[in-house]
Order: sequence, then structure tokens, then C-alpha cells
Amino acid sequence: MGSNLFDHDECDYLFKTILVGDSAVGKSNLLSRFSKDEFHLDSKPTIGVEFAYRNMKIGDKIVKAQVWDTAGQERFRAITSSYYRGALGAMLVYDITRRGTFENLRKWLHELREYGSRDMVIILVGNKSDLIDSREVDTEDGQSLAQLEDLCFMETSAKENLNVEDAFLQMITKIFEIASQKSLEAKEKEATKVLHERKEIIYVVDEVSATKQTSCCK
Repeated sequence: MGSNLFDHDECDYLFKTILVGDSAVGKSNLLSRFSKDEFHLDSKPTIGVEFAYRNMKIGDKIVKAQVWDTAGQERFRAITSSYYRGALGAMLVYDITRRGTFENLRKWLHELREYGSRDMVIILVGNKSDLIDSREVDTEDGQSLAQLEDLCFMETSAKENLNVEDAFLQMITKIFEIASQKSLEAKEKEATKVLHERKEIIYVVDEVSATKQTSCCK
């Protein structure tokens, strides 16, 4: 399932996406579950930046998703601007068993909108949904925030592999739709430009002809 390929010629699109959220919310396990179908209960905190690739088929196109994971701890935040640069999508992750990670989402959202692109696709993810008895954040709280901030929302469990694939697929599909629309608009703009240029050439030729005819008459 996972892909560690760096040959981008085999794909139609390459999308950079990022994982954002507090430390220990399960970002690294979401990434390893998505890219390698693995889960590590004793997962160590991420130091610096890690990333993985995974090929996905969207319609008749092959999309290579490049997913970046970074440390949630404040002392590693110096890499912020380069981390966000070029990212088309972000998975904003909190832990449903720790209310504080949900409260901190405002800070992460502010950072995403400050450093990220204007049309970045953001998916809000409540992770560790398998720990029902320890839940501190209701599903409705996640839904309300997503609705308020115009985000997509999903609860996942990297451990039980619940909705992980769906969350990434939803993000990549939305990015693909935006990229396809932009590509279409660019082609239409180019076609219009070519049409205008052709008209200008015709006008110039006509003007030259008209000038010649006038001088002949004289």
C-alpha cells in the first residue's frame, strides 16, 4: 500500500499536504497507517519533519500525495514557513480524549491561514475515536467547529484503521477538484487570449489593406 517512490513521472499530479496539531494527537500514526498501513503503539514524538508518499487514483488520473508530518511541540516551530510553503491541503488533528488539543485548534487554524495558501483544503480530524470511554470532546463539538470555520470533518482511529483512508481521500479529492478547475480556467483564459491575438492580427492586416487602397486612390 505504501509508496516510497520519488519518480514523479508516473503520476499526473503531485500534491503536497501537511499534518497539523498538538503533540501526541496521533499525526505520525495517521501518516504511517495511510502510507504503509502500519500502527505503532509506542510511537515516539516527531523531531523536525518527516514525510511519505502514496499514489492514489482519482477518476482516471494518478495522484501522488506527499504528506508532511512535523512535531507539535513549540520548540520545533522554527520550521513553520517552509513547512507550509506549497501545501495544497492540511489535516488539522486533535485527540478526542484530550480537550486541550481541541481548544488549541484555534491557534493551529490561525497559523494555517497565516502561512498557508488562500484556497488550501483543510480537513478537521478527531483522532483516537476507538477510545470511547476516555472521550472528552463530543462529535458534535467537532462538527460545530467545522461548520463554523467551513472545514470538512471526520473522526478517525489510526489504531483501528477507522476512516483514515476516507479522510485522506476526501482531502486529496477536494485538492484535485480545485486543481482541475484552475487548469480548466487557465486553458479557457489561454484560448481567449489566442482568439484575441488572432483578431488583432486580422485587424492589423485590414488596416494595412485599407491604407494601401487609400494611397492607390490618391
